[in-house]
Amino acid sequence: MATIKFKFEDTSIPEVVAENVAKGYSVLEATEDFDVHLNHNCGGVCACSTCHIYVVKGDLHLEEISDKEEDFIDRAINPRIESRLACQCIILDENAQIEVIIPDQKNIIGHEH
Repeated sequence: MATIKFKFEDTSIPEVVAENVAKGYSVLEATEDFDVHLNHNCGGVCACSTCHIYVVKGDLHLEEISDKEEDFIDRAINPRIESRLACQCIILDENAQIEVIIPDQKNIIGHEH
């Protein structure tokens, strides 16, 4: 099973390590299962940019970025080369070791589902 380490731009939030995440799950689904705050207005269907994250380790174990996802990342706050949408980061390897940074959610107009 995969492991995802969640770090936060807001350093007052302690990191969370999600273990035993199933292959085929998205990083967004893992945030819900492990009670990690990440806005996602569209419900995880790649129709907004509120679940924007930075993948700093393990990107080779995630589904490749699509043109549609790239278009929405361009609308995110502070996009970088390692930007992804958590709803589109599907885990492909059951032994993946992934590390992400969640941008400061105070600047995002949205809500959790």
